[in-house]
Amino acid sequence: MSEPEGSPIEPFLAHLAHERRLAEPTLCAYRADLERLTAWLTAAGGTPDAITRLDQQQIRRYVAWRHRTGVCGRTLQRELSSLRSLYRWLLREGRAQNNPAVGIRAPKTARKLPATLDADQLCSLLDRPVDDLLAIRDTAMIELFYSSGLRLAELVSVNLGDIDMADAMLSVTGKGAKTRRVPVGAQARAAVQHWLRVRANLAAGDEPALFVSSRGSRIHPRTVRTRVAQWAQEQGATRNVHPHLLRHSFASHLLESSGDLRAVQELLGHADISTTQIYTHLDFQHLAQVYDQAHPRAKRKP
Repeated sequence: MSEPEGSPIEPFLAHLAHERRLAEPTLCAYRADLERLTAWLTAAGGTPDAITRLDQQQIRRYVAWRHRTGVCGRTLQRELSSLRSLYRWLLREGRAQNNPAVGIRAPKTARKLPATLDADQLCSLLDRPVDDLLAIRDTAMIELFYSSGLRLAELVSVNLGDIDMADAMLSVTGKGAKTRRVPVGAQARAAVQHWLRVRANLAAGDEPALFVSSRGSRIHPRTVRTRVAQWAQEQGATRNVHPHLLRHSFASHLLESSGDLRAVQELLGHADISTTQIYTHLDFQHLAQVYDQAHPRAKRKP
C-alpha cells in the first residue's frame, strides 16, 4: 500500500529503522498495523493524516471492529502497541498533544502455550547422516537453532566472525539491535565445522554470512523456513517443524533441566522475564502429564 500524502507512517518507520534499528520483519509489522488503521479511517471519510488526530473513542471503535472480524486479543495488543509507539514519536516531533492509545486494552484471549518437540523426537530427527552440500548446511542451521535458542532473524544475520569455536560461544544481534553471547553445544559446533569445511563451494568470495543460499549470498529467512520444514518431513516428523518450534524446545528443555528462569531469559534475549515465564507453565503442564501417567492413584476413581 502506498502512503497517502500527509501520512506520518514513512518518517516514523525511518525513525524505527535508523534510530531504534529494528529488524525488517518488525518494521513490516508496524507498517501493516498502521496502514490498516489508516485505511479504516479513510473509509470513514478521514483525511490522509487523520491517524495523527485520533481520540480514545475512535481507537476503541477500531479495536471493537477488528475484534468482531475475528482478530485475537494478542494481535490487537500488538496493534495498540504500534499505535502507542507512533504517538510517542508524534509527541516528540510536536505533531500531537497526547497519546490517546495509552490506557486502552485489547480484549483478553487465553494464552496459548508454545508447542515443543521432546528431546527424543529432536535427537531422532537430528541424528542422520548427511553428505550433500545443502544437507550439511541445513543440519548446521538446525543444530544451531536448538543449541543456542536463536530466533530466525538472528540465525540469518550470523556472520563468520560471530562464532568463537575455541570458547564455544556465539555473538548474536537480537531485537532492538541488542547483542548477547550464547553458548554453542558440542553437536552444534561439530555440525558448523562440517559446514565451514565445504562452505566455500557455495559462498561468494566476499560474503560474510555464515549461512548462504545456493546463489552464494546470505540465506533468506523464507528459505530457512522452507528447508527446516522439508528436512523434518524427510525425517518422518509427524508435525510441522519450524525455526521457532526449535527455539521453544530449547527453552523448555533447558528450564526443565535447570529450573533457572533468569538464565533462560538471558539466553533467549527476552527483555522482560514475563515473556520467559510462559515456559514455566509449559514445564508444569509436562509435570502434570507425567504425574497422570505415573502415579498409581492419579486416575483412580474414588
